[in-house]
Amino acid sequence: MTTTDHELAIAATGLRKSYGDKTVLDGIDIRVPAGTVFSLLGPNGAGKTTVVNILSTLISADAGQARVGGHDLMAEAQAVRAAIGVTGQFSAVDRLITGEENMLLMADLHHLSQREGRRVTAGLLERFDLTEAAKKPASTYPGGMARRLDIAMTLVGDPRIIFLDEPTAGLDPRSRHTMWQVIRELVSGGTTVLLTTQYLDEAVTYDCVSPTRRPMNGRRPHCVRPAATTRPSPCRSPATAASANCGPYSTGWTRPASRPTSCPCTPPTWTTCSSP
Repeated sequence: MTTTDHELAIAATGLRKSYGDKTVLDGIDIRVPAGTVFSLLGPNGAGKTTVVNILSTLISADAGQARVGGHDLMAEAQAVRAAIGVTGQFSAVDRLITGEENMLLMADLHHLSQREGRRVTAGLLERFDLTEAAKKPASTYPGGMARRLDIAMTLVGDPRIIFLDEPTAGLDPRSRHTMWQVIRELVSGGTTVLLTTQYLDEAVTYDCVSPTRRPMNGRRPHCVRPAATTRPSPCRSPATAASANCGPYSTGWTRPASRPTSCPCTPPTWTTCSSP
């Protein structure tokens, strides 16, 4: 690791992982600046969840080095855990209790005082538009609402870095759009987000937050190039976006009236990587 790696929220080099004779990761390098969102894009079985599990200390890599939040993944695992929050592919919400009780349970696990736990819970429920549903059993929550609760629970400990494993999987288009807004707000508040997704349009959607993407296919990163016919720049006027196949503004999506006529983001740059 170089000195620059200490200034990154996440820095990993040469991550490898195998199960028996099956190689899951075959040398993955990741560099995520603080306060940005980094998307791992790939199909099922590409190794996205394995990367998340390694970087969040849930499993160990067979080879490679990594630092998360300025801490060495192997030597300072406890410090890494204190700096991160993880929302897995499968919800951690206890559906037998209410949304508020789920939040208070997380506050207890983070050793917050009763008063502080209730303050943090109330703030996050309001932030994620869950106040009205707070007293209802989580089993009554639709998919999008349950996913928002899941992420709100992750934020109880005020982590600097958040891992989101396919946060929009199984959600309808409106709930996916809401989730994108949640992620934008997290990043604009200075939180670093590493997420996984199977959807190219989501990687495009996050361009105005951060242009960093790492396509994956199988054991190694997979190189792709933007094609003007299928992936125009997100920095388009409403009129242009409405008439083009422009990511979330494609068929089936309603273009927000507030879409600005110009986009402040820089043109996206595809990550250079080895061929599979």
